[in-house]
Amino acid sequence: MDSRVSELFGGCCRQAGGGAGGALRGRGGTAPGGGGGGSKAKKKNGRSRGGKANNPPYLPPEAEDGNIEYKLKLVNPSQYRFEHLVTQMKWRLQEGRGEAVYQIGVEDNGLLVGLSEEEMRASLKTLRRMAEKVGADITVLREREVDYDSDVPRKITEVLVRKVPDNQQFLDLRVAVLGNVDSGKSTLLGVLTQGELDNGRGRARLNLFRHLHEIQSGRTSSISFEILGFNSKGEVVNYSDSRTAEEICESSSKMITFIDLAGHHKYLKTTIFGLTSYCPDFAMLVVSANTGIAGTTREHLGLAMALKVPFFIVISKVDLCSKATVERTVKQLERILKQPGCNKLPLLVNSDDDAVTAAQQFAQSPNITPIFTLSSVSGENLDLLKVFLNILPPLTNSKEQEELMQQLTEFQVDEIYTVPEVGTVVGGTLSSGICREGENLVVGPTDDGKFLRLKVCSIQRNRSACRVLRAGQAATLALGPFDRSLLRKGMVMVSPEMNPTICSVFEAEIVLLFHATTFRKGFQVTVHVGNVRQTAVVEKIHGKDKLRTGEKAVVCFRFIKHPEYLKIGAKLLFREGVTKGIGHVTDLQAITTKENGLEESLGPGQLSF
Repeated sequence: MDSRVSELFGGCCRQAGGGAGGALRGRGGTAPGGGGGGSKAKKKNGRSRGGKANNPPYLPPEAEDGNIEYKLKLVNPSQYRFEHLVTQMKWRLQEGRGEAVYQIGVEDNGLLVGLSEEEMRASLKTLRRMAEKVGADITVLREREVDYDSDVPRKITEVLVRKVPDNQQFLDLRVAVLGNVDSGKSTLLGVLTQGELDNGRGRARLNLFRHLHEIQSGRTSSISFEILGFNSKGEVVNYSDSRTAEEICESSSKMITFIDLAGHHKYLKTTIFGLTSYCPDFAMLVVSANTGIAGTTREHLGLAMALKVPFFIVISKVDLCSKATVERTVKQLERILKQPGCNKLPLLVNSDDDAVTAAQQFAQSPNITPIFTLSSVSGENLDLLKVFLNILPPLTNSKEQEELMQQLTEFQVDEIYTVPEVGTVVGGTLSSGICREGENLVVGPTDDGKFLRLKVCSIQRNRSACRVLRAGQAATLALGPFDRSLLRKGMVMVSPEMNPTICSVFEAEIVLLFHATTFRKGFQVTVHVGNVRQTAVVEKIHGKDKLRTGEKAVVCFRFIKHPEYLKIGAKLLFREGVTKGIGHVTDLQAITTKENGLEESLGPGQLSF
């Protein structure tokens, strides 16, 4: 990680010279109208066909992998050809975990040829038949005319194919919501998930708060989860029709789970825990148009970059400001995003076409940062954000998902509850493997380094019952009469066949993002590694006596309370007051072993079942 991220934490930002640089290029980008807002595709120089000099832009050549398919035309295919096309669609849907994008009127090499209206109508009819065959629905995302070699208007159409969910297997994306206090995070989530606009005094956020003091102060202090669904036709599914969470899950083929985090600096440790533990796919940074980049905004931006979470920006409360004030806030953000520490390419979304381009470019290029300007009171541009979230593809493909599912079960414990008539319930994320109802697992490490047997009685995902949990999914597991006092946040539930490695002493390669003086042996910091959050003391700095802001080193840490379950390569973030740093775990001094299913005592690190 570039040490210049430290500028986002500790000091003033330097303004980077130069603009965004060049047009956005990429599949689904410039060609079918990337940000053009209805303009025709730009002509470029190159080879000509039919003696004319007009040449269309190219898309990148079609990739074998991925969920994007180019088709020149699909007019009256033979039965054999039709079956082949259906098989191809199944492959693309599998690659996109239930979603695929078809570009009609594009050759395999990316050349934009376009089709006449009659040919396009026939092609879409064939595509609809293919989708019905595999149990999917299609939605036309956008159409664009191409000026190329013909007096007859020729069009390119971009189509989203989404499979109707089977056995609750909807596509689930987690979005962490960041931003300064009073920037409108909870209100925006309330409007998106409840389907009603805010009254300007915070009515929309009341359903999101978990504590009385949050309602009284209007400030989020805990982590809450809200769901927004999209059906196979791309229509919003939320609580607006008095649906329950279970009905939303049943009706949706794609689910966005928003993780509402605290904005106040007092609750920074809770916000960091939400970012490290719940493994969000994306982050949404909310900035108030009237205050701009203030308070913890810069710090939250730095956290997202340090943890390599792709983020997009929402400028809220535009109804309170003049157009000039909104433009000033946008320019302020663009200036920070272009600086060397960030090196991002801002993309302001003003139309549905921009939103489609932004969603596809955002998932393909880590440098693109979409910016939305909207109001939760007037509803201005709210639909653009919904279009973006509807099209936003997952970061992992089906092959990576399968590899994770084939590993042994590992579930991170993030929350612990006691539910009447159910017993102890734990919430968290399944890091790897598959977890089923009735499965026997072990949980630990306890304060003295032990692992304890338990049984998963039932599973709930997005507040609805679920029999099987797959890698990458978040859920709550009921553990029946298991003693809650034996559990704590930061534990893991793993398969009994796994040999869990726990440690009190570990080494990490770190970058000191900010420190007022010098960072040296004996300094105590709060360490965040995944769902682990504990105070550790610096035992040794290899090759150096002390560190200053921006310097790198391998540092040996020791947890001061109890051992934890860590993995080599895990991302690490530590803090203490204004001191902050990031890095990754490089070595563990393990204190437990387990061989041939028998426990082996190693003093304080005893493994017990």
